[in-house]
Amino acid sequence: TTDVQLLQQALQVSNGDLAEAVAFLTEKNAKVPQQDETTYYQTSQVASDKYISVGSQADTNVIDLTGDDKDDLQRAIALSLEESNRAFRETGITDEEQAISRVLEASIAENKASLKRTHTEVWSDSPNPYDRKRIDTCPVGLKNVGNTCWFSAVIQSLFNLLEFQRLVLNYSPPARVHDLPRNQKEHRNLPFMQELRNLFSLMVGSKRKYVDPSRAVEILKDAFKSSESQQQDVSEFTHKLLDWLEDAFQMKAEEDREGEKPKNPMVELFYGRFLAVGVLEGKKFENTEMFGQYPLQVNGFKDLHECLEAAMIEGEIESLHSAENSARSGQEHWFTELPPVLTFELSRFEFNQALGRPEKIHNKLEFPSMLYMDRYMDRNRDITRIKREEIRRLKEHLTLLQQRLERYLSYGSGPKRFPLADVLQYAMEFASSKPVCTSPVEDIDSSAPPGGTTGQPLPPPSTAEQDSLPALETSGSPSVSKNASLYMIFFPPDLQGSINRIHRTIDLMYSDKSMMQVPYRLHAVLVHEGQANAGHYWAYIYDPHQRCWMKYNDISVTKSSWEELVRDSFGGYRNASAYCLMYINDKKPFLIEEEFDKETGQVLSGMDKLPPDLKQYVKEDNELFGKEIEEWDALQARKAQQEKLALATAAADASATATPQQDPEYMEQPSPTNDSKHLQEDTERAISRAAAEQEERSPEALLNAAIKLEYARLLRFAQEDTPPENDYRLQHIIVYFIQNQAPKKILERTLLTQFADRNLAFDERCKSIMNVARAKLDLIKPDEVNMDEYEMWHQAYRNFRETTIFMMSGLELFQKTNYIEALMYLIYSYQYNKELLSKGLYRGHDEELLGYYRRECLLKLNEQAAAMFESGEEAEVSTGLGIMNELVVPCIPLLLIHDTERDLLAVEDMRNRWCSYLGQEMESNLQEKLTDFLPKLLDCSTEIKSFHDPPKLPAYSTLELSERFSRVMAALGRVPTEAR
Repeated sequence: TTDVQLLQQALQVSNGDLAEAVAFLTEKNAKVPQQDETTYYQTSQVASDKYISVGSQADTNVIDLTGDDKDDLQRAIALSLEESNRAFRETGITDEEQAISRVLEASIAENKASLKRTHTEVWSDSPNPYDRKRIDTCPVGLKNVGNTCWFSAVIQSLFNLLEFQRLVLNYSPPARVHDLPRNQKEHRNLPFMQELRNLFSLMVGSKRKYVDPSRAVEILKDAFKSSESQQQDVSEFTHKLLDWLEDAFQMKAEEDREGEKPKNPMVELFYGRFLAVGVLEGKKFENTEMFGQYPLQVNGFKDLHECLEAAMIEGEIESLHSAENSARSGQEHWFTELPPVLTFELSRFEFNQALGRPEKIHNKLEFPSMLYMDRYMDRNRDITRIKREEIRRLKEHLTLLQQRLERYLSYGSGPKRFPLADVLQYAMEFASSKPVCTSPVEDIDSSAPPGGTTGQPLPPPSTAEQDSLPALETSGSPSVSKNASLYMIFFPPDLQGSINRIHRTIDLMYSDKSMMQVPYRLHAVLVHEGQANAGHYWAYIYDPHQRCWMKYNDISVTKSSWEELVRDSFGGYRNASAYCLMYINDKKPFLIEEEFDKETGQVLSGMDKLPPDLKQYVKEDNELFGKEIEEWDALQARKAQQEKLALATAAADASATATPQQDPEYMEQPSPTNDSKHLQEDTERAISRAAAEQEERSPEALLNAAIKLEYARLLRFAQEDTPPENDYRLQHIIVYFIQNQAPKKILERTLLTQFADRNLAFDERCKSIMNVARAKLDLIKPDEVNMDEYEMWHQAYRNFRETTIFMMSGLELFQKTNYIEALMYLIYSYQYNKELLSKGLYRGHDEELLGYYRRECLLKLNEQAAAMFESGEEAEVSTGLGIMNELVVPCIPLLLIHDTERDLLAVEDMRNRWCSYLGQEMESNLQEKLTDFLPKLLDCSTEIKSFHDPPKLPAYSTLELSERFSRVMAALGRVPTEAR
């Protein structure tokens, strides 16, 4: 960092301790003030390395920060500032922009050995093993072990190809491995293969939510000799991965089939062939080439087919099809054999010569979920060429029509151009209002002032004007029919229709059955978010058994949707876009089919998939995890027992030392922060730290120091970017006050109240500090702190907590598909939250998130009620209409009143569902009930006529509320709106 303020803050916080300073600067909450930084929503507890950064030449001026010399810290800061200023003067580019990633690159390999810092590492597991426990058969995530999100995305995509998974799990190394050539052993692909087997076996049978891929990653990283890596190298890593796998299977294949030409399953899965047909300086040629991942340029194209068309044709190819020989050169590619797994690399990076660095292309590029490859096959060469020529001719005609339409829409010359239809309309209106040629005398207005020009005749048009205006008859008023005919001459009515028909013809050019015989279904999309030199990777993978898309984002594996995939993958939204597409042959179901037991015919799942050696490996790991859970349970039981003893002792001490007189004011005004045990612990911790750091040990000095430390801690929380599930506002009222800019006096009084709590530990130091805090509260005069304002702020916080409980309860019930009970909680949480947000951005929760689930809940109830109505059974029909009349219909005005597009569409969807029954045959009693119900549903009034009372809320301690809220938000899996 080159920020002076941040460096000085590190120096002050560290008190000369190098490890403390480095830890402070590398913690995730140490950010440059006013920095414009994209926030990435992740479900991991600590933001793991989210950026893979460009390495560059190491600085020659390096200070060793691993020694014990405390002066090195100040020298490092001075050198950093000096170097940054010099670089900026010479290049105009900051040091951070040029080389921020050098530290990250070095830390991946050496942070454990050199820094030995005591603070949280880049990644830290939750100490509670239940947070890391796999839920049922949910897919297993992969831990990010230092810029390895790219590895997770690639491995998960391959693992979910069940044929590939089987090949890896059942691989056995060659028996004569020691007789292999030295160079093959040096490749280390066999050790990697074994680690990949181990990793896959854990992904199949582990009881952990996510597993550690460190061993496989470390071996694969040896493939890169250079310490510098760029974002584009992810594709190189993937190439290297497949090369090693191919190598390992080749050794085994050669051993198994001595004397025969062995088949390599990796080649069979991922490699295809194409024919290059072309002309080079007038001479024709044909070459067959093998390909694996097929590269495609993105820039300048709107969809995948356009990219493929461009990739299949290079240079001028007219001479390929003509009888004449020419000096032109060009070639076409035609696929002769496509692999079962067809992978496209989308090149979204280009080098900016002016800036001397790579840049990412953020253009939108669409791709289909089903891709037909017939038009690119060699066997369809002739018909494809005919269709391409037809498309070329249609596009030429389309260009002419569009130019013609543009002339009508922008008629005239110069800056004042109008649609021709408007020009004609104005002319027709003028001509029909009065004769064009009249006597000037007849138009004189008798009421006009002397010398007025109201009735002066129009001057004759100039030659230029005559050329630019359509000729209109001037002998009397033209008839309407004559005007219409004239309009038709100048503006053919079907011009736009012709353009639309050509577009449709082009779109349908390859839609006949003969060109839809080679179907490929989208299996995985690997996404990159960020810039050319920094970013984060994740994958969307289709689950054919659940028939839904899954999002694999390091340790987080959640259900997703095609809509979310499109948003993140097509490009043009934030900085996220697909960089790799994996399609699978839809006519080869074995690629994604589960394996069956040959004897029982049952589907093999879980540990049954694994060979004996891997079963044992996973069993041992699961036993280790089981022991970890047992130890945690025993530890919690001991802690609970100790707490009971401590409470009993404290109660005994309190009764022995209690004074009969207590402060009535304090008892009448309990702490509005809803103190709980964790708050007392925080207070005691601040007092202990203050005592350790403060030279003056008087109670007042200790109180002031402790309050400053507590405030600094809470200020860091308030300024920290956090995922939705980690909302510090719920953990402490001061965080809420800071974020909402409460007056300083309100903050001070609230903190004093915290330290005046009678429930603090009853040692002498805490008691004395508590008494000083209570005395200070007594001394605060009414003119110093407005108690009405004080109470108003605390009431605002109570409203925020109440809204949170409504929201949390509604989301929990929604996740359990209990939509009837969920609805009222979601309705009231949305309404209360909207009131909170009207007073400030941080007064409440994400409005779009609440709006999304409120809307979804109503749609689900509408769907349930409609299904009941369709059953035709009397009881079901009555229940369904009851849901609509009592729940859905009263809520519709709430969706209409704010007039948001998605809410209006939801209301239309609900109404359309019920209106669709009008044209259907049904029993007369059903018809009668539908006729009675529809007017209520179609009422466009936004008046709220009847509504249920809000549900009663349970009481939560601060700790219970924040923990339960965290679980609910993490379980959502996806947030339909960007993080704040």
